[in-house]
Amino acid sequence: MTTTNHPTDDYVRLLDPAVRPDPYPVFARLRDSGAFRIGTAPVVVLTRYADCAAVLRDPRASVDRSLARLQLGSMPIHDGTREDGAAQAKPSFLFLDPPDHTRLRRLVSKAFTPRVVRQLEPRIIEIVDDLLDQRARAGSFDAVDHFAYPLPVTVICELLGVPLADEAKLSAWSALLSRTLDPTSRAAAQFRADPAEIQRAGTELYAYFEELTDRRRHTPGPDLLSELIAAEDAGDVLTHAELISTCALLLVAGHETTVNLIANATLALLRRPDELAALRAEPDRAAGVVEETLRFDPPVQLIPRIAADDLTIGGADIQRGDLVVLLIAAAHRDPAMFGDPDGFDPARENRHLAFGLGAHFCVGAPLARLEARVALTRFAQRVESPRLTVDPPPYREHVNLRGPAHLPIEFTAIRPR
Repeated sequence: MTTTNHPTDDYVRLLDPAVRPDPYPVFARLRDSGAFRIGTAPVVVLTRYADCAAVLRDPRASVDRSLARLQLGSMPIHDGTREDGAAQAKPSFLFLDPPDHTRLRRLVSKAFTPRVVRQLEPRIIEIVDDLLDQRARAGSFDAVDHFAYPLPVTVICELLGVPLADEAKLSAWSALLSRTLDPTSRAAAQFRADPAEIQRAGTELYAYFEELTDRRRHTPGPDLLSELIAAEDAGDVLTHAELISTCALLLVAGHETTVNLIANATLALLRRPDELAALRAEPDRAAGVVEETLRFDPPVQLIPRIAADDLTIGGADIQRGDLVVLLIAAAHRDPAMFGDPDGFDPARENRHLAFGLGAHFCVGAPLARLEARVALTRFAQRVESPRLTVDPPPYREHVNLRGPAHLPIEFTAIRPR
């Protein structure tokens, strides 16, 4: 006699670190199950492309976690408090619906328009080349620690006007706070850092931006933080609490996901020498490699929404207040949407959901794409005969933010820039 597992069993299995090197067979089983509810909990899981895309476009799908009937746990990135109990910051626009979301997003998006981002390309190339130069004589390096991680954190710190000397502590705070982006926070607690440690990181990060804001208020610079301070001073556009919360969001969300994008793409190329050689010969292929990585091995595996009203998606009756979990990693390999979904094809027409859709489409998408494109192009052009020394590599503990913790490689040489 055979028994059939409920899809909830596979959903819970995603929390197991042993699944992290290759969760996609689990995602495939979940996709085959279609939409499902987790027991009697107010949680609905969607796994197919059409269903996930429909929710992302639906104005009844909210990001305001206060609407959820499920207790989602403390989320220091947007509702933390100081140890004295005082309010630390208002929610960042990541967790706000219109009109507040529209108002804050409009301010921040000016720094991430394609035209503004293109002006950053020479500096991004310089950072990438500097990172490769630092490893030129080593014969080996960790493509996460020495390449994928320092690039986006340097870029976002320079964009915000954060002193380079403070990068290390900001990276440590960001790594802890990024764990709060797992919507399965309670179920995944055994795999996560001490909540008190995360809370302290949030407190210290907000205190840091309070101090930096005070300094920039007296001595403005050519950076985004100074522009946001000017917007705050202008009146109703931005409150001080919103300013601090927005800075924290940009730091955490602005580089953690890009680290994973670069690392996942590098891993995909190292496993496919023909694709790496093709990119070396034709640098214009980099954009396709980036988009295919976002589909094939997305740095954000799932997206949460809260139902602000009753709706029916994929045959599932979703009630007001339900947490709706969109398994993007499953949807991206849906054969109803993508031919040869388990194959890595940078030339395919790609309509992935990695940056979301609609009003909450990722504001930093142009910057993330540029950083990844430059990093992969320079890696392919300058690093000769790279090879993985550990495969599969060790993975980060995140359920949602997917990427190797380390990616050790060896090479014969790094060509001069």
